[in-house]
Amino acid sequence: QVHLVESGGGLVQAGGSLRLSCAASGRTFSNYAMGWFRQAPGKGRESVAAVSRSGRDTYYADSVKGRFTISRDYAKSMMYLQMNSLKPEDTAVYYCAAERSSYRYTTLPDEYEYWGQGTQVTVSS
Repeated sequence: QVHLVESGGGLVQAGGSLRLSCAASGRTFSNYAMGWFRQAPGKGRESVAAVSRSGRDTYYADSVKGRFTISRDYAKSMMYLQMNSLKPEDTAVYYCAAERSSYRYTTLPDEYEYWGQGTQVTVSS
């Protein structure tokens, strides 16, 4: 069992920045590929970013490429999502997730075993 807890969400003006954190506990952090997803009202859950077990491979959705950065700290069992140049369309509940089945990482929500409770990000125009 892996327990994930997100933090760092909030209300920010367009163009601003936020850093989301995901604290992992329960199993060996390095055994899991990790991902950030978001879900806006009335929409499905979409992959925002993902990082492999080693941290060497990363993925970003086209909509956030160049603005968001995913990272992980193995000593602290933490994952982060640095979000810069935020736009109103980034408004959503953001979730972190963990999985150990993929070769590097996956962007498919159904392949993630563990999820956090989510943190709200609201970007005002």
